[in-house]
Amino acid sequence: MSALSAPLELVAARRHPRGEQVVLVNEQDRPLGVMEKLAAHREGRLHRALSVVLRSPDGRLLMQRRAAGKYHSGGVWTNTCCSHPRPGEAVGEAAVRRLREEMGISVPALSRLFETIYRAPVGRGLVEHEYVHVFGGVWDGPCAPAPEEVEDCAWMDPAALRSDMDARPERYSVWFRQYAEMFWDRMIA
Repeated sequence: MSALSAPLELVAARRHPRGEQVVLVNEQDRPLGVMEKLAAHREGRLHRALSVVLRSPDGRLLMQRRAAGKYHSGGVWTNTCCSHPRPGEAVGEAAVRRLREEMGISVPALSRLFETIYRAPVGRGLVEHEYVHVFGGVWDGPCAPAPEEVEDCAWMDPAALRSDMDARPERYSVWFRQYAEMFWDRMIA
């Protein structure tokens, strides 16, 4: 049985420790409690998330192609790293931790780029409803992506990336398309 044909519960169980929690928040990012991650996505509950956008010194963006077996949005291109902080974990620290775990990139800190809220269906009856803290940084070293998280990664020229997103939006995550629409200048600065 492939990850694409497996029931959602089996895919989620393979990819995420049972009981992984997200922090539920209100529209001002004030914590309201915690909830199991898959349940929060099933119910479309607003929760705290993080994203990282890395640029090379010459301005290219480091993009990742999500592993096909991810419980949602598998096989699409998105920003360098996306995740959720653990309950009680500072969002900036979580961004540094997840960048290391997901992409094999160790940095001491990242800069805050922006915060936004989005809500979008992502398939399999799941809804991403996130208050996202987006961080950025410059990186010119190697990356060693975790294969269960990332299928591929590539440095992309911003103009070519934007052109491809306009021509083939289905190749890109719904959240990255929103970031590009609203905050492109901050991501490529």
